[in-house]
Order: sequence, then C-alpha cells, then structure tokens
Amino acid sequence: MVQAEFLRPGMSYYPGWFDEAAQRHLLDHLRAAVAEAPLFTPVMPRTGKPFSVAMTNLGPLGWVSDRARGYRYQSTHPETGRPWPAVPEVLLALWRQVSGFPHPPEACLVNFYRQGARMGLHQDRDEAELAAPIVSVSLGDDALFRHGGSTRGGPTRSLRLRSGGVLVFGGEARLCYHGIDRTYPGTSTLLKDGGRINLTLRRVTRV
Repeated sequence: MVQAEFLRPGMSYYPGWFDEAAQRHLLDHLRAAVAEAPLFTPVMPRTGKPFSVAMTNLGPLGWVSDRARGYRYQSTHPETGRPWPAVPEVLLALWRQVSGFPHPPEACLVNFYRQGARMGLHQDRDEAELAAPIVSVSLGDDALFRHGGSTRGGPTRSLRLRSGGVLVFGGEARLCYHGIDRTYPGTSTLLKDGGRINLTLRRVTRV
C-alpha cells in the first residue's frame, strides 16, 4: 500500500496510488460510462449560474444541481432519464482499502475540469451518512487543492494533487471547506486533449 501523507486530523493523501497503467485502465471504464451517461453542466440553485466543471455520476445515486430543486442526489441522469452506470470494481476495491467504512459507496461523482475550471470552497454535506468519508481520485493535469476547517473564512492550506493520487477525508475533516483553486495545463499526458478528472466516492444514505 502507498504510504499516506497526513494533512490534518481525518485527512490523508496517497500520492501515486494508481500507476500509469492503472490510470489508463480506469480511464477506459470512465469512457464507457460517459458514453452511457454523458457529461452535463449543472447550475447553481438560486442564480442559475453554470458550474465551470462538467460532470456525470456512477452508482445507484448521482449528485445533481439545478435552479428549481437545488443540490440533491437522484437515481437517474437529469438529461437522459436513465439510471447511472455502475461503479467499477477497481473503485469499490479502493473504497474497501482506504475508507474504513463497512458499507459500499452509493455515488461516484465525476467532475471534468477543462482549462480554467475551478471549484470554490464548499462542504460536502448533502449526504445523510456523515460517518462515511469522502474518497477522491485525481486523473490528468495537476490541481491546487485548498482545504480549511469546518467554518467558512478560517485559515486554509494548499496541496498540489497529481494524477493517480487518492485523497481521503472523514472524521474531523468530513465537513471541512475545500475546493480547487486552479489546474495546471500540460502537466499530464493521460487525457488526449488535456484537462483533469476528479472522482469522489460517497456514501449517501444513513446506515
């Protein structure tokens, strides 16, 4: 197992968890999933402003956002109306190895960052089961990840996430504010046209 770097209580980073061959294998799974559940661009609940990232989901539930109904999980793609594709076994195995949680994830949010895309500081709190951690996988270009405490406006720290790395945060860090300040174009050749993919595995319903 890759040696963990402890960033704060409840948060660990595993650089290079997936080697290049494993990353490409995972990317093959994602291409098949996106063909079944195309990327879409969610919008903010009140303003209708589009996110700068495109997204889709894997698993029984998927995270979506729109102006009318806000942030939520649902079992079908908002545009096709079809169920989300299954989470591949390689990601379920990762969850079993690093989450420390006895039940499987129900959602895998797939975020695609094109050049210039970012994600503002936010908490992942739309899940009922907050005892389960968030398990995040980075693929493609490097990204600057910023994380703070459980209240907005406190001090933050930054970490450069690289392709193949895995980030886990739960316990005291489960409701930490976090986001992606920027990506670094050209730092990876994994994606033919560049960009970054982030996968976040989540347990949604309370056990």
